[in-house]
Amino acid sequence: MHAPHSPRSGEDLRTALAGLLDGLPPRQAAQAVERLIANYRGLTPTDAPVLRDRSDVAAYAAYRMPATFEAVRSALEAFRDRLPSFVPASHVDVGGGTGAATWAVASAWEDEEDADGADGAGGRETTVLDWAAPALALGAELARTASSPALRGARWQRQTIGAGLSIPDGAGLVTVSYVLKELTDAARSAVVAEAARAAQAVVIVEPGTPDGYLRIIEARDRLIAAGFRVVAPCPHSAACPIEPGSDWCHFSARVSRSSLHRQVKGGSLAYEDEKFSYVAAVRGDLPGAAEAPVPARIVRKPQIRKGQVLLDLCTTADGLARETVTKRHGDAYKAARDADWGDEWPPAGA
Repeated sequence: MHAPHSPRSGEDLRTALAGLLDGLPPRQAAQAVERLIANYRGLTPTDAPVLRDRSDVAAYAAYRMPATFEAVRSALEAFRDRLPSFVPASHVDVGGGTGAATWAVASAWEDEEDADGADGAGGRETTVLDWAAPALALGAELARTASSPALRGARWQRQTIGAGLSIPDGAGLVTVSYVLKELTDAARSAVVAEAARAAQAVVIVEPGTPDGYLRIIEARDRLIAAGFRVVAPCPHSAACPIEPGSDWCHFSARVSRSSLHRQVKGGSLAYEDEKFSYVAAVRGDLPGAAEAPVPARIVRKPQIRKGQVLLDLCTTADGLARETVTKRHGDAYKAARDADWGDEWPPAGA
């Protein structure tokens, strides 16, 4: 997916994270990250927070926030491209932890904040709900350094994520990112049901793995049953055309690697690619919800060959399809060579 319109929030976040581990011995930070990775890769969902203390949270934030931020920002960019008239007046981040999704929302609608000025931007109410008090405390600390008034004024509230979750009625946008895997089946159902009950728009992001995709499909089905229309990545709100067990729908976001990333992973590259699955949906009666859907979306990295580009698409009319674009297609061929995994096809104006 292409980079969003405005990078300032991303730069703010990198700056805030740069000094986060000051005073924490590198080996201790690396050990905390390794333990957290083992927990997050575990197969047993939990009903208790994984982050236990500030060292856990600091290591997690420095290691995971950049990847979560880029994945959510990519999903929000696709959502915004399909529904440009929608600007959330409020944002609730469910299970938001240290607030990566709140930074992504600030980035996605950064130009509106610039246009409105500080007073207008502060009008977007931002609330982060999580069950880990140390994560909320550190998230609030990071947000106070942001240039976005919505971030600086965010509310950080401790709340159980599952049965009993309460989201304010009429929430403009609810995000649930990298949370569902941590929950039991019953808690997942409760979270998605409450998001569907309260929100105008819902964006859910999970790891781009086969089981992450299945959790997204389950959430997608619940949102559609509650009267929502899928905006992205799907070009339709019909059943997913992927045969269960044969494949999974996911995308990729490029993430700059910090020294901690390189230390823990033993890698030397300055970047890595975060794979993620997502669904973005809006209430069917929301103004603008009936705007023309995209004909298709590129669901695999385009294959560029001599004189042609192979595009794997999810289409409105034909489900999964492969399109071959050659030089004889003129401008469409140029567009195909520039197209990226996750982009709409054909691009506007092509």
